[in-house]
Amino acid sequence: KQNQGNFVRTLENAIQFGNPVLLENVPESLDPILEPVLLKMIVKAGGVLTIRLGDSTIEYDPKFRLYITTKLRNPHYPPELCVKVNLLNFMATAEGLQDQMLGRVVALEQKELELQRQHLIVEDAENQRQLKEIEDKILFLLKNAEGNILDDEVLIETLGDSKKTSNVIQEKVKVAETTQIRIAKVRQGYIPVAFQASQLFFCIADLASVDPMYQYSLDWYIGLYETSIEQADKAKLLDDRLRNLNDCFTYILYKNVCRSLFEKDKLLFSFLLTTKILLGQKTLDATELRFFLQGSTSMDLAEPNPFKAWLSDRSWNDILAMCDLHSFTEFKVGFKTNSKKWEAVIDSNSPADVVNQIMGDKVDPFRKLCVLRCLRPDAIVPAVQHYIAEKMGSRYIEPPPFNMKECFADSKCFTPLIFVLTPGAAPMTELIKLADEMGFGNKLLAISLGQGQGPIAENAIQDAGDKGTWVCLQNCHLCISWMPILEKICEEFTEETLHPNFRLWLTSEPSPFFPAFVLQNGVKMTNEPPKGMRANILGSLYQVEDTWFDTCLRRNEFKKMLFGLCFFHAAVRERRKFGPLGWNIQYVFSPPDLRISMDQLRIFLDDLRPGDPIPFAALAYLVGECNYGGRVTDDKDRRCIMNILDDFYNPKILLDTYTFSPSGTYYAPKPGTLENMREYVRALPYNEGPEVFGLHDNANISCAIFETNALLDTALSLQPRSVGGEGKSWGETLDELARDISHRIPAEFDIEKALILFPVRYDESMNTVLTQELIRFNRLVEQVTTSLKDVQKAIKGLVLMSAELEQMGNSMVIGKVPGLWSAVAYPSLKPLGSWVNDLLERLTFLQSWMDNGVAPNVFWISGFFFTQAFITGTLQNFARKYATPIDKAEFDFRVLTPSEMEVAGAQKPEDGAYLRGLFMEGARWDVKTHVIAESHPRELFVQMPFIHLSPKLRKNVPVVEGVPEQYTGSTNGTAHVYMCPVYKTSFRQGTLSTTGHSTNFVMFIRVPMAAEHKQKHWIRRGVAMLTQLDS
Repeated sequence: KQNQGNFVRTLENAIQFGNPVLLENVPESLDPILEPVLLKMIVKAGGVLTIRLGDSTIEYDPKFRLYITTKLRNPHYPPELCVKVNLLNFMATAEGLQDQMLGRVVALEQKELELQRQHLIVEDAENQRQLKEIEDKILFLLKNAEGNILDDEVLIETLGDSKKTSNVIQEKVKVAETTQIRIAKVRQGYIPVAFQASQLFFCIADLASVDPMYQYSLDWYIGLYETSIEQADKAKLLDDRLRNLNDCFTYILYKNVCRSLFEKDKLLFSFLLTTKILLGQKTLDATELRFFLQGSTSMDLAEPNPFKAWLSDRSWNDILAMCDLHSFTEFKVGFKTNSKKWEAVIDSNSPADVVNQIMGDKVDPFRKLCVLRCLRPDAIVPAVQHYIAEKMGSRYIEPPPFNMKECFADSKCFTPLIFVLTPGAAPMTELIKLADEMGFGNKLLAISLGQGQGPIAENAIQDAGDKGTWVCLQNCHLCISWMPILEKICEEFTEETLHPNFRLWLTSEPSPFFPAFVLQNGVKMTNEPPKGMRANILGSLYQVEDTWFDTCLRRNEFKKMLFGLCFFHAAVRERRKFGPLGWNIQYVFSPPDLRISMDQLRIFLDDLRPGDPIPFAALAYLVGECNYGGRVTDDKDRRCIMNILDDFYNPKILLDTYTFSPSGTYYAPKPGTLENMREYVRALPYNEGPEVFGLHDNANISCAIFETNALLDTALSLQPRSVGGEGKSWGETLDELARDISHRIPAEFDIEKALILFPVRYDESMNTVLTQELIRFNRLVEQVTTSLKDVQKAIKGLVLMSAELEQMGNSMVIGKVPGLWSAVAYPSLKPLGSWVNDLLERLTFLQSWMDNGVAPNVFWISGFFFTQAFITGTLQNFARKYATPIDKAEFDFRVLTPSEMEVAGAQKPEDGAYLRGLFMEGARWDVKTHVIAESHPRELFVQMPFIHLSPKLRKNVPVVEGVPEQYTGSTNGTAHVYMCPVYKTSFRQGTLSTTGHSTNFVMFIRVPMAAEHKQKHWIRRGVAMLTQLDS
């Protein structure tokens, strides 16, 4: 390997003595020292062949050969390297693997026949060799014969012998042919098993692109395959035996792979297994599967949406695309005729059942899934589970529970056991428990890897390998530089050199630097902490000791507050499943955060005198700002966590009537024993509703759509490029898309003209804002048009298809925006079609501004590339108009009424600007009462009316009422408003750019609230405004 210390010395010796060298696992760049060898820069000096290697010139033996291998799945080697070497693709192919698997299954099922087949192959080769030898001898004698060849006795005898030998061989060939036919007939019977096994290998091979830790070797796979053949139920009839073999292998594979997958990917794997098997059996159409995963990629609606009242344009676009599939040609007519029935699917709580009723039992279940995907994407995950259970059996949607003993039983002394770490998981506890059980409690050495720990770990492995003890290397992801040495150590493991009791345990977070060899040949495990409020609180309470729980001096208050703290810990962790509605950034709150908070609570209460009040403010500061808040880097999330904590760290928690949720299901139980508290938690529902977190019921829909998108997008990214049947090829689809988009994109803006029409003026900052926007959009338009031309040339073979262009093509074909464009574009989560249309709208907005020669009356805030420039420009205009320092001015806001919106469209405001294009998520705007109100069911986003951005002197803007510790305002404030954050996309998370602004957060807008509400209510709801939607 390139990273070995003796790499150059080995190469030198091989070149001098003419030995072959195999250089393994190279990355996409080769060591420059190989350059003269690859270019064959051989010089003849004094009759001796020499070559320069590094600083020295050495003799060159022509017998020297260099072989290089890589384990990269799809390496992109530069053209200058490709011309220096012969590239061979040794990736397993479906046909080759099927033949290999067929050989294995027949060898185990029909041992004698397989041995006979192998003997025949050897015999046939020997016969061919003999015939060739005879032919060569005859030709040699004929060539060297002198005189009349009939007088040459040796030649005549040789011809006679060859005739006899040839006859014998012909007889053998006839017998062999008969036997071959018999063997082939038997082998033919086992083809379905071999075919399915070869298909499923590619299913698990693809998983490596989902997570770098999901890697499995072919040797491991074949071992599993052979095990399943031995374990499968025997049967008299071949068809029954084949069914048993397939069922047994598929489930063993599912079970073994499942234990190394994260929870989020287990359903994905079940779905991939199911679709791979059904595609192989020809019971699932590849084009239907692709549509189900991808939906419509059309830029525009082929025909207008006739049901705008209840059907979204996105759903209608998907229906139109679905109707292009062979099996759905009549669907549109029926959909329009029975529109009332289909409307029920949109409103139903069990849409899959309604689709089933409308379409009937005769329609293929997968086609029903396609229809459901168009109408109710939020219901796809449970529907996919039902589909898998129907086709494969319910055990494929019920992952087997984690069992470390089973994993240990599957390992040998030379197979490492790898824990893939997840937040909150503690594998060491389980490992110590197993070690004690197996009698290795005092023979387990744990080493936490880090700086300087490499040599210690090496010695420990060496020592344990000799003595037969266990070694656990923790946190391998923190010691990347030592990983190649670990790989080398594991490669040298053999059954002969190690004690049979030796085991090497490794723990690591997912890391692309973890050695592939170790991953592919080791036993991988994940054990995630249980999900849900009930399981989380129960888990926390099991970490509490009875004596510690019962010995606090302020016992009753401590028990109530301790439960509140455990509930808070569970709430902030489980809130993550709601994505951006829960937290802008997905924080990992861990058990030590809870432990330190518990200890502090105990210390504070123990230090109080009998009559002292509980210092809720101090405790809240420690938990919300330090222990948990220390992880929180986003100011909006910090505001949220302090408001959540306020429900638990307040005097009301000591009352028995106080509840944590409006339904009254969740509360702090009356002080009793620790077991009483656990009993109460065990009685709680397994699945909690959004109300526990202060979220609206619609949050469940957002969560379900997020899960659906994650499942379908990942599955789509793993589909093969080529399309079977009548579908277009990858290149044709890409070429068509590239042409279509190229025709739509207008020419770049004339910046010089813009600078003449809109010169830099002291009293009008919007001129500068416009010209800067035009420059930014020109950069984007140039990148889009150039890359589209390049990719079209690459498809025709006129230029090289670079890695970037291939990646761009892959993204476009599956309807995603290429990374090449995103890198120079504004933040956006839209699919390709919507993204292009959105770009065109933005360009039109700026073009009409230029054409009119004056700024619009109402600004489309979504149309700006850099929104903060527009906001600063508006404030600057005000400051310059009234000759006041800009830092003494700030914005007040007013949401316009319908009548005010009519006026705004015709006339600009005296100061500031009118905005349009904002959407509210998590709540809605009530036009009648002119306040923020609860969302309607199933209404995730609501378009906001125009908003007046009104600059004023800071002293003239009323102070917001609220609680300073909760970041909601001042106790002396008079403005009863919700400080609503505005983001560019629904992802909400951004990075801090060089301008000091987040790349996603825009500003806070003051939104009036109803008298009965406080900011806390809407903060916990996760209410925000967005400048654009994802569709």
